[in-house]
Amino acid sequence: MRAKIITAVVGAVCLLATGCGSETGTDDAKPKLAGPLLPQKVTEPADSPDLEPSASPAADATFAENVAYELEDKTLTMAGFAGETTGRCPKDLGSTPGSTATCTVTYEGLEVEWNVTIGEKGWSDNVVEYEAFPRQGILTRDGLARLLFGNNSGLDYALCNDIPKAVLVPLGETTYKCEEVLKGKEPFGFNQPVRVTDSGPRIY
Repeated sequence: MRAKIITAVVGAVCLLATGCGSETGTDDAKPKLAGPLLPQKVTEPADSPDLEPSASPAADATFAENVAYELEDKTLTMAGFAGETTGRCPKDLGSTPGSTATCTVTYEGLEVEWNVTIGEKGWSDNVVEYEAFPRQGILTRDGLARLLFGNNSGLDYALCNDIPKAVLVPLGETTYKCEEVLKGKEPFGFNQPVRVTDSGPRIY
């Protein structure tokens, strides 16, 4: 009987020693990253001037010139950050319902094409309704940063995959991703897709 008791105690000691060794290894292990840490550090941008086109149309501007000016405004909204713009529509663009045209807005040297369809008269004879859809989106690094910091007061910085100052991209999800890093926290690779809409950048 005495021999059996000694054997049992020795076995218990061995198990306890093994367990202690396992716990020490767990404490020393680093948290596993959810994804790769992205290389570009994006910080809060300086205040942006108002998102207004570079020049207003003259009092005697044509219908085409007024449409082009409004599309400059829409392009700035999509970019989310101030920049130099110019716009042009075909000179023969009129206010006849059903008319279609392609207008082009240049933002900081990048050309965004808009498909325009003229609608019916609005609430006044001087008001003409129209629809305009961009053929491609425009993403700006500062526009995205402005969105991120505007939505999250606790944000310290973001890590992204080398977003240019401004770039043409398809509407919707892009190849760019970012991780939002809160103050006092470390990044861990939770990288979210950057999306572009005609009303500005989004991340989710």
